[in-house]
Amino acid sequence: MKSGFVSIVGRPNVGKSTLLNNLINKKLAITSDKVGTTRNIIYGIYNDSDTQIVFVDTPGIGKVNDKLGALLNKKAYSSFYNDIVLFVVDIASGFGKNDLKILEKLKEDKKEVILVLNKIDKINKDKLFEEILKVKDLYDFLEIVPVSGLKSDNLKELLKVIKKYLKDEVKYFEDDVITNLDENFMIGEIIREKVLNLTREEVPYSVTCLVENIEFKKGMAYINALIIVDRDNLKSIIIGKNGSMLKKIGSMARSEIEEFLGVRVYLELFVKTIKNWKDKEGIFEYLKINERDL
Repeated sequence: MKSGFVSIVGRPNVGKSTLLNNLINKKLAITSDKVGTTRNIIYGIYNDSDTQIVFVDTPGIGKVNDKLGALLNKKAYSSFYNDIVLFVVDIASGFGKNDLKILEKLKEDKKEVILVLNKIDKINKDKLFEEILKVKDLYDFLEIVPVSGLKSDNLKELLKVIKKYLKDEVKYFEDDVITNLDENFMIGEIIREKVLNLTREEVPYSVTCLVENIEFKKGMAYINALIIVDRDNLKSIIIGKNGSMLKKIGSMARSEIEEFLGVRVYLELFVKTIKNWKDKEGIFEYLKINERDL
């Protein structure tokens, strides 16, 4: 048995969460094209006959504009202590300044790094070869692996590469454990994903969701959840005309939550404005966005 903890790091929107979901063949992390979608350290646990890999998905490391942004960066940097770091780069958009900043931090910590060039489905082979030549000498990478997390291209090769560098010989989790997240958090994230994807550019990342109550009765789950925004105009967008958008969010979320829980779901959603919630002292505890999930 070989095992180890493997961090997935990179700037926002390089495809880290999609990569995690497809590596373990299970949707754990929500996905969106909006910066700040991932806010917590998420474990995704891969098992096969002789290997256990604990993948650690992290928030994208980016520019800090508020206390939430600072906390997300701190969470991501804290994951560098793990055995191996998968440094994920959106190679279709090229290796940029923010990628270099993250790489400098990895150099400081002298980490063992596998460079993952993601989104190869969006560029041709000649362009990919050019980009590999540009980045191969920037760091003493263990290996460089081109992949498409979205299409699962070359993920078997990535797993094969990771296994070569695993050093532990213990099993950290039982086979039936696939994540560190509880069901309330997962349900809240499912709802938040629907808000982000249905409202697109209208609602920025300054939205979060909190499950206030969940009760199981006679084969059904009764769930009350709160969608929190920082401005009243965003509240109006999420509710929609005559509640149409909120109903659509609820319908799509309920369907996925039923699949997740394996029971029928009655979902009641409320929308609340908390001005500047990302900067309020104590708000991270209220929203359960804190550092105790490490």
